Amino acid sequence: MKNCITKLRYIISVVSLLCTVVSGAQNIEGTWTGELEVQGVTVEMSFNVSETDGVYSSTFDMPLQGAIGIPLENTEFENSVLTIESEKYKLKYIGELNEGQLKGTYTQLGKAYVFNLNKTEKSLPGDTALPSSEEELRKIAALETEQFKYSVEDFFEKPSLSMFRISPDGNYISYRKKDENGKNNVIVKDLRTQKEMVAIYEKEDLVRSYFWKGNDRLIYLQDKGGNENYHLFGANPDGSNNVELTPYDKTMVQLANVLQNDPNHMVITMNKDNEQLFEPYKININTGKLEKLFDNTDPTTPISGYTFDNDGVLRAYSKLQEGKYFENFYKNSETNEFEFRNQTDFENNDGILAFDYTTNNPDDVYLVSNLDSDKYEVYKYDMKTNKKLATVFKNDTYEISSMVISSKNRNYEIDYYSYQGAKNTMVPVSKLYKNIYERLTKEFGDKEISILSYDKNETQFIVHISSDKLRGIYYLYNIETNAIEELANMLPHLEEKDMAEMRPISFISRDGKTLHGYITLPKAALNGKSVPLVLNPHGGPFGVRDSWTFSDEAQLFASRGYATLRVNYRGSGGYGKAFQISGHKQIGRAMIDDLEDGVKYVINQGWIDEERVAVYGASYGGLATLQSLIKTPGMYVCGVDYVGVSNLFSQLENFSGVRKSYIQWYKDRYYDPENTIEHKIMTDASPALNADKISQPLLVIQGANDPRVKIEQADQIVKNMRARGIDVPYMVKYDEGHGFAHEANRIELYETILGFFAQHLK
Repeated sequence: MKNCITKLRYIISVVSLLCTVVSGAQNIEGTWTGELEVQGVTVEMSFNVSETDGVYSSTFDMPLQGAIGIPLENTEFENSVLTIESEKYKLKYIGELNEGQLKGTYTQLGKAYVFNLNKTEKSLPGDTALPSSEEELRKIAALETEQFKYSVEDFFEKPSLSMFRISPDGNYISYRKKDENGKNNVIVKDLRTQKEMVAIYEKEDLVRSYFWKGNDRLIYLQDKGGNENYHLFGANPDGSNNVELTPYDKTMVQLANVLQNDPNHMVITMNKDNEQLFEPYKININTGKLEKLFDNTDPTTPISGYTFDNDGVLRAYSKLQEGKYFENFYKNSETNEFEFRNQTDFENNDGILAFDYTTNNPDDVYLVSNLDSDKYEVYKYDMKTNKKLATVFKNDTYEISSMVISSKNRNYEIDYYSYQGAKNTMVPVSKLYKNIYERLTKEFGDKEISILSYDKNETQFIVHISSDKLRGIYYLYNIETNAIEELANMLPHLEEKDMAEMRPISFISRDGKTLHGYITLPKAALNGKSVPLVLNPHGGPFGVRDSWTFSDEAQLFASRGYATLRVNYRGSGGYGKAFQISGHKQIGRAMIDDLEDGVKYVINQGWIDEERVAVYGASYGGLATLQSLIKTPGMYVCGVDYVGVSNLFSQLENFSGVRKSYIQWYKDRYYDPENTIEHKIMTDASPALNADKISQPLLVIQGANDPRVKIEQADQIVKNMRARGIDVPYMVKYDEGHGFAHEANRIELYETILGFFAQHLK
């Protein structure tokens, strides 16, 4: 196993350095593919060669890692010999073109490999004939001709500094810092000397998240092109020993327990041996060495969740049965055997939130549960006797969203709870956090306070302050000196006085349900003028909700004179199980009614011009967009479908790999195609199968590598509408997944949307 890991890690290190291509005359242009043998392991790679005015260039693909179109530095083709060199990545390829094949040698880091290439047809996801050209999309963006104080870039450029963290010893802070190429590298700053070091360079693939693991290691996650197969990486604060710790193909890593008391290890789960099954491993954060902690071998009854204590000992797990129920097991502290505890389901469930180390009983835990209530509550609970000891948190309207417990230094006391009401509410419990909250509230008023990171001695805290009008400011708060030092304003050029209020609203649906949501109103609406509206349904749909926060989208739209409405329709999370269950079997039906009722409510308030309403949503929100255009065509003048579901049958077919175990979950909440009645409803609720009923202008946007909603669904809606002679602009990005993450793509996306709205809403 160790030898295999070493081989794979070497391959990945080669690949991560790669950035070159193969090309040549004599019809050298095109895609050349070969298999590189490295220490007995075969890796397929392709080089895409092009020529413009006699100058050759090339890009690199490696499907194994999801790397597509990586640009390379130097490409030459002369006398049938192709030469590719990269000083940046310390590699070189020389191959001779003979009878349609390139035969050559690839050299990197002083090692040479035989590398022969054959010409192939490059394959990109989806129907590549469908996407609109860049020129066509630029023309749409140019339809917005007015001049405004703030540009799209002002809202969607990545902050110069962001994601601040502090090291456990308190000597260093780390943060993302954008360089001249738009890459957000991770910087480490010594607070004693003020010296900066680059710990992690961001390359083609984005660093999705990172954190400190001890004082000498930074851990970070990356996927490939938005495919959501996150891999684990580690780097030292000075940038040395930067290695991929989980170099496994078609594998997704999930964090299980960071093991705060173990400086060299953490617990992860990943589907390395079977893409449908996640198994827990103890991983060395310096070498990547693995120790499997438990076997998960049966895909018909997969283990769906593991609970580890602070020492990394597996104490409980849950097995999914029939895609519907959970059989929950707990380890007997006397026999060390796992015993069946109870059976729950997706709506009626409980789970260990944390172990209670304030008592001498090893079976005392904090249990989060809704088995005896509509909302999730937190109890002190004895797992051995299955007895509730005390209620720790409950709320009659909203569900708990988090509970934070201190370390051993303060005897594991509860620091605070939080829940999502109309706004995020933090309830401090411990004396320390009551003092912190009092100090910060005195300084920042009613703004939202988030504590992101703190040192082991709990004297220095990284604090993030935000509101609906403020993207966010990072501060370093020293509780010993009571000093608050500003670290960075994420978007300092956006003045709060120019931003729009996100106002919580509530209204009654046509069938008597109380629904909550948010309206963001431009200043014209506050001055009594009826303005255009963008209805923006959230994705999910189940368990997800919209919240009060700074929304770059809503603020951008408000700056152009559009109001934005967000409705937490039935099925949304945070309001209890009865509300969530009320959304079952209501995709494309009552969920859409809730959106319509929200639109009517804000129109009746006098804020909205009912003749100028658009609908724009992503993921399930994309389906809601399309279905709204079909169900109530007179209500909306246009729609934008962003990475949206268009065919519920196709979406069910996408339940493979890690999602395969949840097919029954889908059938129970969406529709079951094997049920005759539901098959008909499912057909009616699939916009791609009813595209003949869409007559309003539509813009479709898709990430080609989207693992959740495949590009074929966007292709379907575009093909079906174009077949009727309706011109549907279609934006596709081949380096994105379920939503655009690259800054340049996001800016182009919103410039195009604004041009589309200018054409149809003004």
